[in-house]
Amino acid sequence: MNKENIDYSVYLVTDHKGKTNEEILNIIEEAIKGGTSVVQIREKTASTKDFYQLALKVKEITSKYNVPLIINDRIDIALAVDSEGVHIGQDDMPADIAREIIGEDKILGVSAATIEEVKKAEADGADYIGSGAVFPTATKDDAPSITKEELKELVDTVNIPIVAIGGINLENAESLKDTGIAGFSVVSAIMSADNPKEASKTLKEIYNK
Repeated sequence: MNKENIDYSVYLVTDHKGKTNEEILNIIEEAIKGGTSVVQIREKTASTKDFYQLALKVKEITSKYNVPLIINDRIDIALAVDSEGVHIGQDDMPADIAREIIGEDKILGVSAATIEEVKKAEADGADYIGSGAVFPTATKDDAPSITKEELKELVDTVNIPIVAIGGINLENAESLKDTGIAGFSVVSAIMSADNPKEASKTLKEIYNK
């Protein structure tokens, strides 16, 4: 997989919230069938063993469809399951050190919400940036919020793709279209959808419109 040509348009971040692993795996597969182009596993509370075992199963699905798998925060898990990349926040391992550990071939994503942070992420070797929260979000209530204008400014500041994160759903995604983002990063819009495949398909259509 050439990391220069990654399609970030519909970027799914998983959330366990009362779901079994089987349900999560099913949602991921349906979402990919609908057009989800990147999958990130985020497990803030799972044990290392549980996270590893879930990641292995997700990797089977993403590999089958040739979709990159990104592991949130846990570089050890990313290396253990040979995922395509890792995503880190401002309070995680410094990006330049993460890059040294994972090597040049893996995708490195960094959460960044200010001009200073996006410039640093790019300089430290990030391949893409997640910026938000662009809308109020229940899944990360401590996330800094940024306006649409600020998002546009961040996109114009760096030469790497920026994915918008935070509270994006089928109703509000279209309003971000003119910001120059590389894609929509969603949790609930797909994880909690009655039909994850349709939800992905709609987000893809909105992005490509």
